[in-house]
Amino acid sequence: MVSRPAPSRVYCRRLAGLLVLDPNGDQVGRVRDVIATLRLGHEPPRVLGLAVEVQRRPIFVPMSRVTGVESGAVVLSSARLSWRRFQQRPNETRVLGELLDRRVTLISSGVEVTVVDAAIELVRGGDWVLDQVAVRVGRGRRGEVKTVAWDEVTGFSLPEEGQGAANLLAAFEKLRPADLASLLHDLSEKRRAEVAAALDDERLADVLEELPEDEQVELLGGLADERAADVLEAMGPDDAADLLGELPADDAERLLRLMEPDEAAGVRRLLLYADDTAGGMMTSEPVVLAPNATVAEALARIREPELSPALAAQVYVVRPPYETPTGRYLGLAHFQRLLREPPATLVGGVIDVDIASLRPETPLAEVTRHLASYNLVAAPVLDRAGRLVGVVTVDDVLDHLLPANWRERQLDADVDARATPGALTPPAAGDVEPGSRGEAGSSPAAS
Repeated sequence: MVSRPAPSRVYCRRLAGLLVLDPNGDQVGRVRDVIATLRLGHEPPRVLGLAVEVQRRPIFVPMSRVTGVESGAVVLSSARLSWRRFQQRPNETRVLGELLDRRVTLISSGVEVTVVDAAIELVRGGDWVLDQVAVRVGRGRRGEVKTVAWDEVTGFSLPEEGQGAANLLAAFEKLRPADLASLLHDLSEKRRAEVAAALDDERLADVLEELPEDEQVELLGGLADERAADVLEAMGPDDAADLLGELPADDAERLLRLMEPDEAAGVRRLLLYADDTAGGMMTSEPVVLAPNATVAEALARIREPELSPALAAQVYVVRPPYETPTGRYLGLAHFQRLLREPPATLVGGVIDVDIASLRPETPLAEVTRHLASYNLVAAPVLDRAGRLVGVVTVDDVLDHLLPANWRERQLDADVDARATPGALTPPAAGDVEPGSRGEAGSSPAAS
């Protein structure tokens, strides 16, 4: 097979999310952004390198280590990389994170346009520059898209107000919530607010659940009260209660009043319990069924894509009513047991009644021992009347066992490259490629 030469010009949105491979073809990570430095006059920006995410940690890969884009992946010429966390310098620009959606002006006509993409090109001497931009003339998706040279537009050096984020989100539309949260974490506060404004309620709710608490509060506080209430409704009741618990009491109460009464009622019940108890950790929306429901119905319910793996692991069988707090709790059915039964079997006949339940006031230490003793990923929580009021899942417990700032520390954590098959081994201290970022967050000086 004849190998094709790597393209000398690549559009940055094409790079978003691409695999990065070492010379042996092993995976290093995925591209999250292109890092460039703007220069005086109309000279095209010099591309310094790529921000590459490795296990939710961005590192800097110099363009001198990129041989090209082949078969949908960025290929490196060397396995020697700095594994220090990438931190953006004042003279650096994130092409995807900061230039997309920017309003600039065509010099020839004075018409204001929106940047939808940018192209980088390999030039003589081995440098990469940002030489072209794709712009949309007119507002909205129906405007004409045209490609112009960098020196045909002006306005990139000016502060941008109300930039929007439609094209940035389009570049990363397939990211999982945890990965999008990592991307947001590394953006400026202003850009985070713009991205939050552009996300729909459900997507923003999923992302908020993956962010450190201070950033959750920051983003929610930047929304109009009505929108903030809608986002809280889209979150899991336990996550919404945790977030509201971080707000001043007056602010939390104001948002609760704007929520739908049924949604707010569930969150209010959770706010009654201390954080480190079963009631404070539980979710009030498990999979609840009547005893005369069939195994086929139970399996259909746990297939619902919005359920977490822990909540989908078992169904809870109760007398009516079937919303928490339910009627009398009868037992639970594990999904593995459901898979072994004929579809027409009634779930009331396959429930496990031997597993003890928790009380809302059960402390964290006892909840942890309970899950470990029974090898459970979730456990029912009953009130004194024997009604199901919620379910504690193992991820809820881990959230409370880990340090309070664990999400932020996860985003900033040192990479453990050996944890991923085929990943590169981090170099020894001081083993950093010549001319690369010699200190945490530094970059080669722009020529």
